Amino acid sequence: MAKRHDIPVTADVEGVLNDRNKALIRKAIRTVLSMEGVTAPCEVNVCLTDDAGIHEVNLEMRNVDRPTDVLSFPMFDLVPGEAPTEEDEEHFDPATGRLPLGDMVISMERVAAQAEEFGHSKRRELSYLVVHSVLHLLGYDHLDEGEEKARMRAREEAVMAELGISR
Repeated sequence: MAKRHDIPVTADVEGVLNDRNKALIRKAIRTVLSMEGVTAPCEVNVCLTDDAGIHEVNLEMRNVDRPTDVLSFPMFDLVPGEAPTEEDEEHFDPATGRLPLGDMVISMERVAAQAEEFGHSKRRELSYLVVHSVLHLLGYDHLDEGEEKARMRAREEAVMAELGISR
């Protein structure tokens, strides 16, 4: 049986790419996709880096001259809560038969620093950033301080609860 979702996890720094992190990232992504009702086979690319690496990507892609914790690069403009399906065939990669949702870049330095700052585990912080990023790939946003942000935060909390990962 073929894998339903293709989730390549790479790193451009040493010491962060291990089986535990890859399994955690893939489980978080699959959980978000399932809870959001995504029935189509998808591809999500993940790159783990450090503060210098994400700073470079942030500057190059967004013209923001600072590091951040996670960057999300959706392939399509999707509507939050409206999962893409097999009927959205114009978006599928004919070579793979999968829907390329997009890419995420995560600073593992920020994962460690924020876990310490917020008083929880690096596992929890990495999971949260992955969930947050996948929701962006699915069209969620939090630019306003109102309804959109509240909806995204509620979905994040629901997924983290489903994963059994608390603060």
